[in-house]
Amino acid sequence: MGIIGTIFIGLIVGLLARFLKPGDDSMGWIMTIILGIAGSLVATYGGQALGIYQAGEGAGFLGALIGAIVLLVIYGLIRKK
Repeated sequence: MGIIGTIFIGLIVGLLARFLKPGDDSMGWIMTIILGIAGSLVATYGGQALGIYQAGEGAGFLGALIGAIVLLVIYGLIRKK
């Protein structure tokens, strides 16, 4: 998947993470895309570290969504300080 596909999936995952997490998350489109892409990366490499995924295997949509929600919670905690 190319960079455009990664950005598109990141946007979808970021939007779903913002929708599923309760509370006010005031951030723009760029931050939403970055959050989704980072969630996918965290889920992929975290899953590889835990032995859930093999090297070269992506986390999948649900793993990326869970990773994005975790990052959204952390982002909210940091931003409040």
